[in-house]
Amino acid sequence: MQKNESKLTVLFEDPFWIGVAERVSKGELSVCKIIFGSEPKDFEVYDFILKDWHKLRFSTSVKIKEKQEVRINPKRMQREISKQLDVCGIGTKSQQALKLQQEEGKAARKGRSRQQKNEEKQMKYELHKHRNKEKHRGH
Repeated sequence: MQKNESKLTVLFEDPFWIGVAERVSKGELSVCKIIFGSEPKDFEVYDFILKDWHKLRFSTSVKIKEKQEVRINPKRMQREISKQLDVCGIGTKSQQALKLQQEEGKAARKGRSRQQKNEEKQMKYELHKHRNKEKHRGH
């Protein structure tokens, strides 16, 4: 049976409040970083999830190992839940996925700026060529 999970962690990363959305599907983890700005209220986060979840741009998927599902004692489960609530931060795999997304964006930006520089260089060359032609016209 295929299991899909989504998790949103809201934390303070100076100077903004951010959310880290994690999505696990088919044994692959995708992550997205959301910047909230000021501290979001619970209802604002819930509203964001309902209205804007489909607009999020998740990173490329990272393979993760699936754990075998084992029935746990309800008290132990409660302890695990409280431990997760106390710990603030994101998982290592999530950080790697965010870093991968950041690097992909950086590479795309570099490619666009390089192309723009080449176009400007070509335009400058064409202008220079045109000016030289104008100078020698009619002699």
